[in-house]
Amino acid sequence: MRAPTLARLAVAGNRTDVLRTVLTAVSALLATFAMLCAATVASIQGWAVRYTNALLAEPGLRPGVAATFVLVSLPVLALAGQCIRLGAPARDRRLAAIRLAGATPREATLIATAETAVASLLGSVLGLAVYLVARGVLGRGDQHTLPTDVLPPAPVIAVLVLLVPVLAAAVGAVLMRRVIVTPLGVVRRMRTRGPRPWPGLLIAFGLALSAVPFWAIQHDGPTWLSRLVGSPSRNLTYTLLGGGTALTMAGVVLGVGWISHTAGRLLRRYGRGPATLLAGQRLITDPWNGSRTMAALLVAVIAGSVALAYRALLATNFLYYDLYNRMMGHTDGEGIGAGGDPEFYFGAIRLVMVAVGLSAAVAAAGLLVAVADGVVARRRTYASLTATGVPRRTLAAALLWQTATPMVPALLLALAAGDALVRLIQTDFDLRAEYESCIATPETASQCVPLATFHAPGILRVPIPWGDLSLLGGGALLGVLVAVGAGVLVLRSSTDLEELRIG
Repeated sequence: MRAPTLARLAVAGNRTDVLRTVLTAVSALLATFAMLCAATVASIQGWAVRYTNALLAEPGLRPGVAATFVLVSLPVLALAGQCIRLGAPARDRRLAAIRLAGATPREATLIATAETAVASLLGSVLGLAVYLVARGVLGRGDQHTLPTDVLPPAPVIAVLVLLVPVLAAAVGAVLMRRVIVTPLGVVRRMRTRGPRPWPGLLIAFGLALSAVPFWAIQHDGPTWLSRLVGSPSRNLTYTLLGGGTALTMAGVVLGVGWISHTAGRLLRRYGRGPATLLAGQRLITDPWNGSRTMAALLVAVIAGSVALAYRALLATNFLYYDLYNRMMGHTDGEGIGAGGDPEFYFGAIRLVMVAVGLSAAVAAAGLLVAVADGVVARRRTYASLTATGVPRRTLAAALLWQTATPMVPALLLALAAGDALVRLIQTDFDLRAEYESCIATPETASQCVPLATFHAPGILRVPIPWGDLSLLGGGALLGVLVAVGAGVLVLRSSTDLEELRIG
């Protein structure tokens, strides 16, 4: 197939195809910009006193900033994946017609991949342009608030610009597999059994892997392990923590399939209304839909839960050192401390929560696209139900049950997993042992102040931030409900009787 013919067929389509192209390009732009920002922060070398922001000046804090940008890019990449699926049934019929007209499976795959890759490449190039323009506009003066004087290596920039188009092309090829099997688009699938709860093993293994470094240091683990986790050159600690966190997130996301199937069975068994019965059967038929549509939102919730739990740990740590200094008789700023200004660390955590909020908003937009696309894809089914007398409000309620029922336990699991990742570090601070050590030394015994003098508990427990976690989970659930409500708006146009005539 010649290149002009391939380009003409790739851009052919209706208004839905144009909308898919625009949304895919915008998603690629945002994802590329966020990843370029992360690469810029990672490219800063050593102490950088030229920056007024300590998050960029200190080498130990920059990985967290880069990870925050990566966190923002992940939901945007998920949104791009959802946009690629927009209008998939109509596109499959168009490509199936091209197959029936004589195109080979390879040519049909080329058309599908070109259609998504070109839109993503356009968005990535625009993202690079926006990044370079912003770098030139903001990079003025000797003191820099942002790292506008640093540019990632050219190979890294090329990889990041091409990453989204390559992923989009791969997703487009995967979506075309049914049309390649048969141009008629008729593939029968039968589910013999539901998903198994094996993702729970991933969560348990991820938490255990994250606990290894802290267990080895705090409980006098094997000498070889303590040396490995304490060696800054090998970075084994960061590898274990990153791997454990990734496995935990993967377990939560994949566990939505089992949660959805179980919720569907419960709804079908104990539901009394047609909306719950329809939602239950749909969850049983396609339990993995939640893992695809809720993945980005659950990852954002886990990251937010980690940040909130770490804030509680830091607050307890600062309180511990304050009480310790008072117990040792130190005043006027004397004594030891956790290091740094507490407000600085709490401000950094607030920035992380802002990134989590942005990620959750983007994930909710992806869920909106998925809900609207699902309604449009099954419009003949919904039109048939409406023609037999099912009210539209019943179908809307079924969509709400279908989305919210597995979402509530999945959010609770994500919040618990994120809090557990931080509680593995430390759950309490023992002041009694410090006081006993203080009075055991004759030189310092006269300076020691009993804990009861300032009403300090013997053991400081790291609290679970129930209020903050509730706000995070409630906000995520509210975003889901708003997205579903907006997606249901297309239900009226998709249940017209004229939809029964669409082949």
